[in-house]
Amino acid sequence: MSRNSLELRSTVTADGMLRISLEKVPVPAPGRGELLVRVEAAPINPSDQGLLFGPADLSTLQAVGTAEAPVLAAQVSEQGLSAVQGRLGQSLPVGNEGAGTVIDAGPDLQHLVGKRVAMVGGAMYAELRLITPDDCIVLPDGATAADGAALFINPLTALGFIETMRAEGHSAIVHAPAASNLGQMLVRICKDDGIGLVNIVRSPEQAAMLRDMGARHVVDSSTRDFTQALEQAIAETGATLAFDAIGGGETTSTILNAMEAVAARGMKSYSRYGSERMKQVYIYGSLDTGPTVLKRGFGMRWGVGGWLLFHFLRRADADTVKRMRDRVAAEMSTTFASHYTASISLAEVLNPETALAYMKKSTGSKYLVRPTDQRRFAKTGQ
Repeated sequence: MSRNSLELRSTVTADGMLRISLEKVPVPAPGRGELLVRVEAAPINPSDQGLLFGPADLSTLQAVGTAEAPVLAAQVSEQGLSAVQGRLGQSLPVGNEGAGTVIDAGPDLQHLVGKRVAMVGGAMYAELRLITPDDCIVLPDGATAADGAALFINPLTALGFIETMRAEGHSAIVHAPAASNLGQMLVRICKDDGIGLVNIVRSPEQAAMLRDMGARHVVDSSTRDFTQALEQAIAETGATLAFDAIGGGETTSTILNAMEAVAARGMKSYSRYGSERMKQVYIYGSLDTGPTVLKRGFGMRWGVGGWLLFHFLRRADADTVKRMRDRVAAEMSTTFASHYTASISLAEVLNPETALAYMKKSTGSKYLVRPTDQRRFAKTGQ
């Protein structure tokens, strides 16, 4: 017997409108190898923001629809439409990860009914989610849904950086921006594992926060001596690999040039091709959606590429993935703990004022969606 689930959907229309709405979706009863989970918490990650709003102009956000069937709408430019041709007219579910309680299960998984699980796999901004155990982590007794809501994307990304570093023969990492939830996890991992980490932040407050956590190498891009401080930190750690979530602008270029400046100090003779030391930067986010600008001063031994968690997991061997997931489960309340600015209901996701707040992409501003919370626009009284 199927059940109805209220689910958040994002649609871009051919005439240039983005519409985010709540839809009733039938969810079938779980069969063998399946769990039916009541979703109780799901974070809003940058990857979720991209699917939610795509290229929409946030200055045009407006609430339409009715109190019973709210809709959030915004305009999309012609240039933006060309970038999302593959999704025009499609009603897409949103939410990469979440956590909740198993309320039903296939005949072979009845022992998991009543257990709370963390999940990954999309469509988490919904009241119910049908899922397989392979996409879940069973949480320990006493763990809340908020404790388990963000145990996949950020934790596995941070651990994926470490695995990539080892696989490619690097020994230390540069990360920007480093004060995010993910950045804080990476600080804890590298501190515990004895890995050199250069943390690029954007304010003195962020620098102080990471130093209080035990980060040794923190450089503030807002200071006059940023370039010199970055080179010094790279020299001390030997970092030749970086992960950049900013994407646009010159961050990637600045890191490569700093790495080359350090490498050049050890060259015995001048070469017009630069040093032979390999320098690699992976762009894994789009906090700045502008062009990536490379100012070439870093020789001819370098690489810039894209890095995505789901691509990494598909390439990694099963033992590596299991080791990563086991560590996340064991350290969920320490290394991989996440902190949230506010909790909002599904309906509140469609509040323009709230949407602008959770779309800021600012450090320390992370929102948690509570799909089974029935509040409607609590902040505006509607």
